[in-house]
Amino acid sequence: MNIMYRKVVAFVCTIAFMTSGYISESFASEPGIVKIGLNYPETGPYAKQGLDQRRAAELAVDEINSAGGILGKKVQLVYRDTKSNAKIATGNAVDLYEKEGVPMILGGSSSAVAIATGEVALQKDKLFFATLSYSTETTGEYGHRHIFRECFDAYFAGRVMSDYLNKTFKGRKYFYITANYTWGWTTESVLRSLTDTRDTVKYPEILTELGAKDFKAALLEAKNSGAEVLVLSLFGRDMEIAVKQADEMGLKNRMQIIVPQMNEDMAQGAGPEAMEGIVGATPWMWSVPFKYNYPRGIAFVKKFEERYNRYPTTSGASAYVILHEYKAAVERAKSFRTKDVIIALEGHKYTGLKDEQYWRKFDHQSVQTVYAVKVKPAAEVKKSKYEMDYFDIIATMKGDDAAVEQDEWTDIREMVNMQSELEEFGASK
Repeated sequence: MNIMYRKVVAFVCTIAFMTSGYISESFASEPGIVKIGLNYPETGPYAKQGLDQRRAAELAVDEINSAGGILGKKVQLVYRDTKSNAKIATGNAVDLYEKEGVPMILGGSSSAVAIATGEVALQKDKLFFATLSYSTETTGEYGHRHIFRECFDAYFAGRVMSDYLNKTFKGRKYFYITANYTWGWTTESVLRSLTDTRDTVKYPEILTELGAKDFKAALLEAKNSGAEVLVLSLFGRDMEIAVKQADEMGLKNRMQIIVPQMNEDMAQGAGPEAMEGIVGATPWMWSVPFKYNYPRGIAFVKKFEERYNRYPTTSGASAYVILHEYKAAVERAKSFRTKDVIIALEGHKYTGLKDEQYWRKFDHQSVQTVYAVKVKPAAEVKKSKYEMDYFDIIATMKGDDAAVEQDEWTDIREMVNMQSELEEFGASK
């Protein structure tokens, strides 16, 4: 598997759609209003994750506007549907920055979408915050000064999970089924490197297209391989379908299923019986604030529940935190000017919905505590409110222990001919 080749060529086509130039940051359709773009999957395989982002973003905007807005300007969200398609996301981003005059876009649920949107932000001298983008490339090979990632990435997940896997399944045979795009590739690559399963002959893989409706052929190959650990580097609806089919085929009786990045809406989609016993990782879940007594997280969960009659998931939590963090950065900078806001963010420590996090200066990754989780017995899940209490925490890891280190980050960028420091600002004035 030539993973590095895939990384190098992944966005050649997308970058071809980029356009240059910028618009004045004083541009606005109405005085007293600042528009912010939400470039998210309203439809497609990651639509559930997109809906949670929208709900939480609207809750955050209501709170911000009730507190006087940002520098006295009321926030207005402007929505675009990416359909989890990088080309569509690129066009949306150009439209949001140029026609709508937004100084910032948040969103995602596909790393290809996040990278594409971030490239437009760089070209237009604006900001992009990734809400749900787990590929290491987002703030690694394709990182730059105009993109920030609030969620964790595949490296965080791989580190916290590999501790569990190496203790429990060391020397066992692995099989990988992987989404055939940047997030899937980097997720598989990280987990292979940290579990000593790099040999793709000994530990085979099958690549599947995003939005696939049937995984039976891939699952049958995994079943016949004699593997004892099945890694499903799949997300959203793809994961739901694959897990259901794996359960129907009896795979859980003969192998441990691993889903490297999980959240409750995916678990709900697959159902408690199919999900029972599956192991994965997450940067946040609704029960974390209550378990560890994080007041802001508790307040967010209660407000979200009151409005939407369900608990939020990690994608919603990230969108909510991003909007509050953007407000705080603009107010520290006393300006919406892109360069000033970036400087106000870099290295800044904050407490969102759990313990302290910070925006790391060299790569703009939010460094944070992460959790390895195992799905509870189906009967227990069914008894829980909204049937959303899916996960037991089996391991935690502090962000500085889980995140890629700067020397490794630099080496990776140099391997693909990227600068060892984030590119300088765009057309800053």
